[in-house]
Amino acid sequence: MYAFAADPPIEDTVGERLSEHDATLAVAETSTGGMVTALLTAVPGASDYLDRAWMPYSYDSLREELGVTREALDAEGVVSAPVTRQLARRARDLADATWGLSTTGIAGPGGGTPEKPVGTAYVGVAHAGEWGSETSDATVESHEFAGDRAAVRERTSRAALALLDEHLAAPDD
Repeated sequence: MYAFAADPPIEDTVGERLSEHDATLAVAETSTGGMVTALLTAVPGASDYLDRAWMPYSYDSLREELGVTREALDAEGVVSAPVTRQLARRARDLADATWGLSTTGIAGPGGGTPEKPVGTAYVGVAHAGEWGSETSDATVESHEFAGDRAAVRERTSRAALALLDEHLAAPDD
């Protein structure tokens, strides 16, 4: 799980930034199956900022537990920017957290298509701005990672944390 770790590992940096901002985080991860949460909880003090995590894997669990719309799932499939954005927002809002983080993807070895090959991944971050400020937002990035299932899962997890870190490091407007 540490084959693609930087020095210092991104989970350490994210943990420090969340603590500095007195911010909380909720995670919804599909293809990574809890790896983002495992990376975060490997850092001492994670209970100060990690509120909760979901690992929904089926369409039914995405709808029932996180309220992803049937329309988005029908039109785009789980591995898509719209669903990844919904997951980040729903995790943030259901937990009443400052940040929501999400992952979707095709880790392999099967399941890929010409349009979405094995290694396709989406990561999403949603921020809760102050009520009435109209500053809440959500961002999604797409990636194509090479490697076996373990490599794709770790790279996707680290990409999600890196996207969150970019937002945490950005100066406040």
